[in-house]
Parts: sequence; structure tokens; C-alpha cells
Amino acid sequence: MSQSTITPPELRPSAPGSPLGNGLKQRHLSMIALGGVIGAGLFVGSGAGIAAAGPSIVLAYAASGLLVMFVMRMLGEMSAADPASGSFSVHAERAIGPWAGFTAGWMFWTLLCVGVAIEAIGAAHIMTGWFPGTPSWLWVLVFMALFCGSNLGAVRNFGEFEFWFAALKIGAIALFLGLGVLAVFGLPPGTSSPGAANLAHNGGFLPGGVDGLLVGVLASVVAYGGLETVTIAAAESDDPVRGVAKAVRTTMWRIAIVYVGSMLVIVTLLPWNDPAVTGVGPYAATLDHLGVPAAGQVMNAVILVALLSAMNANIYGSSRMAHSLVSRGQGPEALGRVSGGVPRRAVLASSGFGFVTVLLSYWYPDTLFAWLLNMVGGVILIVWGFIGVSQLVLRRRLEREAPEKLTVRMWGFPYLTWVALAGVAGVLVLMAVSEDTRPQVLFTGGLAVALAATGYVVQRRAAGRT
Repeated sequence: MSQSTITPPELRPSAPGSPLGNGLKQRHLSMIALGGVIGAGLFVGSGAGIAAAGPSIVLAYAASGLLVMFVMRMLGEMSAADPASGSFSVHAERAIGPWAGFTAGWMFWTLLCVGVAIEAIGAAHIMTGWFPGTPSWLWVLVFMALFCGSNLGAVRNFGEFEFWFAALKIGAIALFLGLGVLAVFGLPPGTSSPGAANLAHNGGFLPGGVDGLLVGVLASVVAYGGLETVTIAAAESDDPVRGVAKAVRTTMWRIAIVYVGSMLVIVTLLPWNDPAVTGVGPYAATLDHLGVPAAGQVMNAVILVALLSAMNANIYGSSRMAHSLVSRGQGPEALGRVSGGVPRRAVLASSGFGFVTVLLSYWYPDTLFAWLLNMVGGVILIVWGFIGVSQLVLRRRLEREAPEKLTVRMWGFPYLTWVALAGVAGVLVLMAVSEDTRPQVLFTGGLAVALAATGYVVQRRAAGRT
């Protein structure tokens, strides 16, 4: 039998007898898939993109959104065929080799843990604004303890938290889009339709030229990060194949409505160079424009929910990725123990790293913490590259050996897969030539090389023992 037809048991964490639980229901996965696309990066980070690209931010989000659709479709094809808690790390190992799974997995783990710190700091900032005089470290400690504790329990705890967080975010964005569309047509009392004035004036649709558009593309790529978590969660659901398929198939309209739609509403209603867009954030500025009472505090509440949701999801995703890596002999064995269907040591390690990162942000905000931020700046693009290459290899293998597993198929294979890989490479090149993002490429590249070298050594040692 050829090597490609052998799937070792450790690469089949979703098989019967897996130590992880399956407490996530389809309603959990559906809401995680819907709400996971709505993050703090959209509510806050999009302001910088609008300031740079102007109305053409709509094109930037549409272009990067198309790339994300391709990536999620490829990931969905592989995850529906072989669900695994390690998701793309497992697929990379199957397709390319253990070193690739090691590299993709630990890079993503680092990204999620640093993300926990960023979100905890942001949430604490909002709480200190509401409760003046309280120390921010206290709120960080409360949030870290809350979500570490919830993830130490049964996986359904994570599912329930994310279900309600996602419901709140979806409700908020639906209300925003509903009010915005009505205002675009001048339907609410006391408003008049702006028409295309804000799209055509103040420098036109492309006021920052191609350079501004490229900055918008880079900002939008960051906002899309995190969609991959649903394929990790699917491995602990009662029907992972159907869950992944459903989540991936709704990606297109979620991106089109939530991201591209809301950007179009904002730049139609407001001048792109309005100082409030970057001052209070584009969503709060739009609500202020529409006369919504206490718009800033309303958006603070929504952003807080988005930050806490991301914290919860990142602790969950990082712990499952760590467990998957350890179960494949690519991490410290001490983290591999599972009790009650939960990898509790991996949860503690992931939460602990996130908490240490929070401390670094206070002790060394301009050195170590800035270094960590730069190190993970391009991680998601590296992960997308691994996903594309893995899908090219595994699709051919599945067509030969198990075509019945292809319940989700990448469109236009292999041509659109190559288009996606070219898109990933193009964004990395743009980051490399930009002075603002070049450090991210250098640090991320250094992390990738170091992990690849370590993974190769681990792979050679494992081969020597067999």
C-alpha cells in the first residue's frame, strides 16, 4: 500500500474513540459561523481602512473577501472530508509532511494566544471607561478567569457562550444595516438621501489612489481573520461533516452582507474623511449621523461583546490546536491529557500564555509586546498558503481514493486554488513593500522559518524511531 493511502490513527482525531467531546450542536456551529465573521476588527479597525482608501474601501473588502471565500471553500472541502480538531494543521501534515503541520499549527496557536491578550486589553479599556477608578488589570484578570474557566468545562460551555455572543453581534449588525439602508434612501423622518455625493465628492471614489486602495486591502485582510475556528469546532460537534458543509456554504453571503454591505452603507452616508470615522469609529460615527441616542456607548457595548467573543473563541481554538499537535507527537506530552472530553492542560497553557502576553503589554509596550504583534502580523496569510497547497494535494488524493468524501468541493479546481495562492502571495508582497507592514512580514517570516526548522527536526527524530 502506498504511503498516501495510510492515515495514521493520530491523524484521525474525529474517529470513534476520540478523547475530545462532541457537545457542540448544529445550532452552536451555525451561530458560530454567522457571528464569527463579526469581530472588533470590523467595528474599529475598518476606520483606518476607510481613511486610507475612501469609498474604494468597498472594493478592498470585496477583493479580500473573495480571497477569503476561496480559502474557506478549500478548508471546508478538506474538513468535510476528514474533520479534525487540528483543522488545517492536520491537513497540512497529511498533504505536505509533519513539518508543515507543526509550522502551521504552532503559528496559529501563537496568533490566537496573542489575540487573547489584545482582546483582553481592549475589553478592559472599555470597562475602565464605564467604571472610572477601577484598574484595567482587574478587568483583564476577571475576563481571563471567566473564559479560561468556561473552556475548562464541557465544550458545550464554549458553544453556549459563543451562541449568545454571536446572537447579540448579529442583532447589532442587522439593526445597523437596516437603519443604514433606510437612511440611504432617505426614508426615516428628518433625513434625506445623500445619493452618490459621498461616493463621488471629496476626491472621488479613489481619493488615495492605488496606494490607498492597497492599504484598505491590507486592513480588510486582518479583519477577516478567525473564520477558521468553525472548522476546528466542527470536529467536536454531533455531525461534523454537515456542520462544516453548512458553515462554508454560507460564507459568501455572510461576507457580502456583513463586510461589504456595511462598508457601502458607511461610505454612502458619511464623507470618508470625516474625523469621526477614525475618532469614534465608523459605526459609531454613522449612528451619530443618524441621530441614534448614546451611539458611542451603544457601539462600546457591541465592541465589548465582540472582544469577549473573540477571547472565548481564541482560548478554545488555541487549546484544541495545541491538543491536536501534542496528539501527533508535535508538542509537549504534558499538554496532551484529556479529562471529561476537554484538553484542560492545553486550555491552561493557552490561557497562561495569553495572560503573560497581557503582562508584557504593560511592562514592555514598545519592545516585547510590539515584537509579538509584529511576529503574528502575517501569520494568517501563511496559514492560508498552507491551506491552498494542502488542498491541491489532498483533492487529487481524494479523487483517487475516496471520491465519496468530497461532499464540499472547491470551485473551479485547480484554477481558483492557484488564484487564491497568487492572492496570498500578492498580499504578502504588498506588506513587504510597505514601510508600515514590512516589520510584520520580516518577523512572521522569521517565526515561520524557525518553526519549520524545528518541525523538520521533530519529523526526522520521529522517523528515526520508527
